[in-house]
Amino acid sequence: MTTPPGLLAVIDMQHVFADPAGPWAAPRYAEAAAGVRRLLPAFGDRTVFTRFVAPARPTGAWRAYYDRWPFALRPPDAELWRLTDEFAGQAEVVLDAPTFGKWTPELAARAAPHGRLVLAGVSTDCCVLSTALPAADAGIEVLVVADACAGADDDSHAKALHLLDLYRPLIRVTTTAELLT
Repeated sequence: MTTPPGLLAVIDMQHVFADPAGPWAAPRYAEAAAGVRRLLPAFGDRTVFTRFVAPARPTGAWRAYYDRWPFALRPPDAELWRLTDEFAGQAEVVLDAPTFGKWTPELAARAAPHGRLVLAGVSTDCCVLSTALPAADAGIEVLVVADACAGADDDSHAKALHLLDLYRPLIRVTTTAELLT
């Protein structure tokens, strides 16, 4: 296995997306988790985990969003926002954001020295997409690892990957096998 360059950002591998009975379930969460597990040894301490968390008080358009999803208005330490057990013990750096996109100043500062951001996690059609686009706009090369991501459903996952691949060469869709060889 080669050591690929860049910073690995593992997006939102949380209980709220892993619970198959939950309203925000990513049906292929377990498959994405398997891809993430394959990537972690190659990146080691060049790995950051993110968590989507609800704001204390939604503002603007987020008010309507949380009117639709009131179950999610829980504090950051609520069980639904925790990383799933398989990743919680491996996450040395966890960045929280109350937004879909995780391209925060903290993530930008960690990615800048590497010049490349490798994205894995959930949901391809929401938080992964919303992180990739501003990172690319900031001049960071972005690789989205298709088989280490999962969408709200298979169709949405495929559409998001297609959309992301339209941004070549700023964003490139790849696989764990391609990245690790």
